[in-house]
Amino acid sequence: MAGPDDVCQVVCIHEDQVLKLRQHFIEAKLVQGVTDIFKALGDPTRARIVYALTQAEELCVCDLSALLGMSISAVSHQLRLLRNLRLVKYRKAGKVVYYSLDDDHVVDLFRQGLEHARHAQETSYKSENSGVPVRPGDNNRED
Repeated sequence: MAGPDDVCQVVCIHEDQVLKLRQHFIEAKLVQGVTDIFKALGDPTRARIVYALTQAEELCVCDLSALLGMSISAVSHQLRLLRNLRLVKYRKAGKVVYYSLDDDHVVDLFRQGLEHARHAQETSYKSENSGVPVRPGDNNRED
């Protein structure tokens, strides 16, 4: 529930900003693509697969299965979902299928998310242990 400090106390629409944003606002199809990517990365198994692929240039399905402690079938299913969103790609070498991240955008996106999660975890830990709220950019925080 919103508290008194996190909502406007008066209705004050900044029309110039709203009109400017409306001229170049994101299209619904693109929004859906972005939400599909984040939805895919919101699954812990798929996030672990993507993390593993940020650490190794490529891994075969069997390697990922052993790493995650999951069946080859279950890992393959998750990889198929990631592949459909073009987050991962594969290549066959004989009877072995190797997976890698589709491109540097995926690497950057995941690393930024990981960095943000680590930062949020650290600031939350500091706040919980000091009794003082800690916010990013707060110069008066206790370190």
